[in-house]
Amino acid sequence: MLEIEGLSAGYGGIPVLNGVTIRIETGEFAAIVGPNGAGKTTLFKTISGIVRSMAGSVRFLGKDLLAVSPFARPHLGIAHVPEGRQVFPSLTVFENLQMGAYTDAGRAAWKQNLEKIYSWFPVLAERAKAQAGALSGGQQQMLAIARGLASSPKLLMLDEPSMGLAPTVADEIFERIVAIHGESGLTVLLVEQRVAEALHYANRGYVLEAGRVVLEGSHDELRSNDRIRQAYLGM
Repeated sequence: MLEIEGLSAGYGGIPVLNGVTIRIETGEFAAIVGPNGAGKTTLFKTISGIVRSMAGSVRFLGKDLLAVSPFARPHLGIAHVPEGRQVFPSLTVFENLQMGAYTDAGRAAWKQNLEKIYSWFPVLAERAKAQAGALSGGQQQMLAIARGLASSPKLLMLDEPSMGLAPTVADEIFERIVAIHGESGLTVLLVEQRVAEALHYANRGYVLEAGRVVLEGSHDELRSNDRIRQAYLGM
């Protein structure tokens, strides 16, 4: 589904990503983990078109994604849920969801998607008329994910969904993501600093350090890797 080959990208001519190669299969739940400053968020921004690439290629469903305008990429089926939630605080929960359904596919499947979203996140149905700014941090994160789902994506990219949340709330968010993936078969690409949790839930992972992929493998391969166990899992 998503093929990234030799990708370099950064800011002001200074590369943050250096020759990154990643492949995500349709229906996969993959995680990209690593320390702060590794380039995880820059990778997502490059896929979305917020950051321009310096070298390499990105293909999505066989299309040259770098030749597609940033505005058009969501219409291909890419939903990017950024770090920090970034909901529209003065709009209601329902209006935030409507904002997510601006793609052709999202508009066509609005009623069905809304029903699914409310089943996955019942609190959003209960607080549909509340302003998003009045929600708790965990509820805002649920809304941000739900807003992405409202676009009827083929690929859901989640950037640090646990950021700023209590561990129990973050665990609940992860469990909802797993449930959505399991029930819908949606391809999920997760960027997460909490390596243990990310590798626990994802079936495949990539470790990004200093802008390079240093390890990749299945859930079991990475969790049993001595470097991962010592550097990230505290074992």
